[in-house]
Amino acid sequence: MTAADCAALLVSAPASGQGKTTVTAALAHWHRSQGRRVRVFKTGPDFLDPMVLARASGAPVQQLDLWMGGAAHCAALLHEAARQADLILVEGAMGLHDGTPSSADLALHFGLPVLAVIDASAMAQTFGALAHGLATYRPGLRMVGVMANRVGSDNHAQMLRDSLPPGLDWYGALRRDGRHALPSRHLGLVPAGEVDDIAARIARSAQALGENPALPMPPLVRFEASAAPGVPATLRGVTIAVALDAAFAFVYPANLDTLRRLGAELRFFSPLADEPVPADAHALYLPGGYPELHLPALAGNSTARASIRAHQAAGRPLVAECGGLLALLDTLTDAAGQRAPMLGLLRGDGVMTGRRVNMGMHSVALPEGEVRGHTFHHGRLDTALVPALQTQPQRPGGVPEGVFRIGRLFATFMHLYFPANPAAVASLFKP
Repeated sequence: MTAADCAALLVSAPASGQGKTTVTAALAHWHRSQGRRVRVFKTGPDFLDPMVLARASGAPVQQLDLWMGGAAHCAALLHEAARQADLILVEGAMGLHDGTPSSADLALHFGLPVLAVIDASAMAQTFGALAHGLATYRPGLRMVGVMANRVGSDNHAQMLRDSLPPGLDWYGALRRDGRHALPSRHLGLVPAGEVDDIAARIARSAQALGENPALPMPPLVRFEASAAPGVPATLRGVTIAVALDAAFAFVYPANLDTLRRLGAELRFFSPLADEPVPADAHALYLPGGYPELHLPALAGNSTARASIRAHQAAGRPLVAECGGLLALLDTLTDAAGQRAPMLGLLRGDGVMTGRRVNMGMHSVALPEGEVRGHTFHHGRLDTALVPALQTQPQRPGGVPEGVFRIGRLFATFMHLYFPANPAAVASLFKP
């Protein structure tokens, strides 16, 4: 394979909540409307932003994380996208220089030019000072432009634009308008499929950006050839049932791709729609999501409940992450105090606390090898069970998560990133 050149831009900000997802989605939509093929990536572990970005770009959104997936994995994803697309957009995580590794680390590693999105609702000329600081804090970082969000008027926008130092392009402004904003809840944005007017919101934002006659095309970046490491087809002949609906929606596309590369055949079903585990499934994957928002349905769906219990009773592999773990418990109580019975396959009770319980990058040392991923949840687990393993937080002082292994059941609050170690992941699903 040879290197591939493609226009590219990493969209970042001084902090979370500045409007990165809104702007990235708007850019993706606008460039698509100009006939360009757009691929979008998300920096770091996130399930909700990619749902919006996939709607805007018309293509699945993968993760780029130098720690969770590794540099070679990220390079392979970027090179493949560069061969197929006219534009690559990468939405950063948190603030530009936050975290280890940060969005700035990713930009420096792959030579990605950076666009800063700044919430300018309560500032004037300080906008330019903040942009200057973001651009010059790390030597070698290439920040090419700035976009203002939540601007009050045309005069306000002009004041912000005039404050920019030389060398930073003005990418335009979005007004302080609730019609652009993306609704959120306790774990982040509301999933795109639950926002009735999500397409209209993205289109309005894209139209506003397109009104800037000087909106530049991002610079070309050379992405060196890189192939993803080979994966032995150790799951050939294995059928894996994957729960996928509004209650179990937190699935990385890369996880599903990894299972397919391992040779598995995937069957999707909806516990929320009271669908049973497919009869030919050798293994079951219950990913994270929002089971706490669907307690009456999950408690009353007798067909789905009976089939999941039968799968477990037959001694078949069952992998449950975060929301999937909560669904396995005896009961789950939501933040309003409503309590409902769950599957009763893991002794204990889950309680939604209304506040963040744990967040951060984690790894878990399985007998077959280390798998990396992350944790982010508002749920508390009350159980007398002793975990078989504990995860290892990446951040010093981080709180480990318990890993429960009972027969072929594997359950934890940690979200595993399967490309981190496909062979180890295969051992969890292999009959």
